[in-house]
Amino acid sequence: MLVKSHPLGAAGLLPLRTVSATVASFPQLAAARTPRVEASLRRYVDRLPDGCPEQLREAIAYSLLAPGKRLRPLLALMAAEACGSDSDEAAVPAACAVEMVHCYSLVHDDLPAMDDDDLRRGRPTCHKVYGDGLAILVGDALLTLAFDVLAHDVRPASAAVACCRELARAAGAGQLVGGQADDLAGVDAANDLESLKSIHRRKTGAMFLASLRLGAICAGANEDQHRALEDYGAALGLAFQISDDLLDVEGNEAALGKRVGKDAGRGKLTYPGLLGIEESRQWAVALVDEACTALAGLGQRAASLEALARYVLERDR
Repeated sequence: MLVKSHPLGAAGLLPLRTVSATVASFPQLAAARTPRVEASLRRYVDRLPDGCPEQLREAIAYSLLAPGKRLRPLLALMAAEACGSDSDEAAVPAACAVEMVHCYSLVHDDLPAMDDDDLRRGRPTCHKVYGDGLAILVGDALLTLAFDVLAHDVRPASAAVACCRELARAAGAGQLVGGQADDLAGVDAANDLESLKSIHRRKTGAMFLASLRLGAICAGANEDQHRALEDYGAALGLAFQISDDLLDVEGNEAALGKRVGKDAGRGKLTYPGLLGIEESRQWAVALVDEACTALAGLGQRAASLEALARYVLERDR
């Protein structure tokens, strides 16, 4: 991995080397891809089995189809494109699967026993509308649905197996769930940068990497392409979390669609709290430059991934 252990390293900000001098804006690129993801997610909800109770089906749709950035599925589609896939259509099931796992984690993370949030994506959280018990079951259903989608819709079978393995690892006790567990115990965590990076490398970064890996698997990527995406994803995931922490300090609740200032109010360890706002912002810039540098070997096909990385610094939600 390329990610520096110290925010700015010995030489300050990294030199900028990117795949292209001019990159289309990420919102434009996302607008061309997101409708296909949204339509596919809706189809998967519509195809839930007959034994699914109507209220559970409604609550799943409420959570999964809520308006969101869809960064993780877009990462999967753009990774497939960057690895030479003529069409990202083969990666759509994998893209939907990572969004299902992400959505499950949000539904559970919002519960009173965890982060206790009442606003998500601009509307009341799942448990506020449907109750704690059903919200837990929504998360359970989304997690298992993700693997059903991979097993049935990713081809060839060897790619489906590889995708299931990667997503299970990223969502499991050593990554996403482990990071959430340490985040819950944050008040007792060591007040240092390495502890904070360890939490977010698992809680946020693991799913970014999984999204890229699944897209690469669906495209039949080679070892060099996988390595480039690994380096890109490691830097991007950390930059995204830093920007998330900055938005919690400086962001607008209406634009974000969730409460702001909640991390400081709960005494949670954050990058601005540990490093200060300006140093955190400079580190995020350095990490995005690092992510874009990692794409150089992939050529112009990786331009969408570069645009996504740049968007991390510009986003307001």
